[in-house]
Amino acid sequence: MIKRLFWEKRIYDSWKQAPIAWLAGVRRSGKTTLAQSLGSSNDIIYVNCDLPITEDRVRDPQLFFKNCEKSIVVFDEIHQLSDPSRLLKIGADLFPHLKILATGSSTLAASRKFRDTLTGRKRVIHLLPVLWTELEAFSCKDILRRFFQGGLPPALLAGSKSTSFYREWLDSFFARDVQKLFPIRDVEKFNMLFEYLLRQSGGQFETSKVAAELKISRVTVESHLKALEITQAVTRIRPFFGRGLKEIVKMPKIYGFDTGFITFVRGWDPLRPQDSGILWEHLVLEYLQASFPDQTINYWRDKEGREIDFVLAQKRDQIDTVECKWNSLDFDPAALKVFRSYYPKGNNYLVCPLMDKPYVKRYGSLIVTICAPQEIK
Repeated sequence: MIKRLFWEKRIYDSWKQAPIAWLAGVRRSGKTTLAQSLGSSNDIIYVNCDLPITEDRVRDPQLFFKNCEKSIVVFDEIHQLSDPSRLLKIGADLFPHLKILATGSSTLAASRKFRDTLTGRKRVIHLLPVLWTELEAFSCKDILRRFFQGGLPPALLAGSKSTSFYREWLDSFFARDVQKLFPIRDVEKFNMLFEYLLRQSGGQFETSKVAAELKISRVTVESHLKALEITQAVTRIRPFFGRGLKEIVKMPKIYGFDTGFITFVRGWDPLRPQDSGILWEHLVLEYLQASFPDQTINYWRDKEGREIDFVLAQKRDQIDTVECKWNSLDFDPAALKVFRSYYPKGNNYLVCPLMDKPYVKRYGSLIVTICAPQEIK
């Protein structure tokens, strides 16, 4: 069992703030393995909510928790239960000495069943595919393999890329997650949009354009996109704007959840050198999402086409920029210079792979830190 120490720490830190940790993540991202790795069998009570017998086992929550003699209780796929919020609420309120971990495919996976939002009782952790900083633990020394096979542990650990894994995942994602959680019945239209977004991943998204291209209604596009966001299959990055006169203010960018599915849907086999840039951008975004879970991540673009990959508004007057480049020599500071004419305060990061130590470089009046993702503060 591979230990994912970054995520274990995140779970234990959340328990210092609230009795319930909600571990969300897409199917096969490693939620069950992570939950089972939190301690020895002497520390954990593991409850598989996929099993029909579990409903009867927790029918009397007070009696169930009273007989829990271990410190950690894990409810895996808790949204399968008929009344998960009541179970968690009783556990948190009447048995505060217990550490409770609930897993699901999304932060709102059981929203239609949750009669209580558990405000103040839970903290949400979004488990992402294998991060840049986790590659060594997974014995992945070749980042191109991570790009090609993706970051879902079963896919990354496989000896080669099996197309059946990705197709089966897409089919089961709709049947086991989407269809059970949302009033969506047309699998063809849903998968058409999902695969379209994976092919266009990292690009700007305009609802009317997508609806016209796929020949489905705007309402359907928006409802399906919302379902994909809630189940964390895509991320919507909105534009940052404020002082600039010609900034893009409405059009978001959509990123798929995993590079393996992006290369699968795009038919990128084998990868070409020019494919690495956009795939590296996805890995940097995942690292930002993991490291700054409470921070809004934006991008910036003006009407002249100048663009900053990611923007982090750390404070009212401090706006940090993150530019992603497979090769630092390809960086053009023109967009950053325009951005800093509007927003002068903040750190500038040029994030590249395979960096030994970060260093600082001057581009005219701009100071830019060239570094790996983990050096972003």
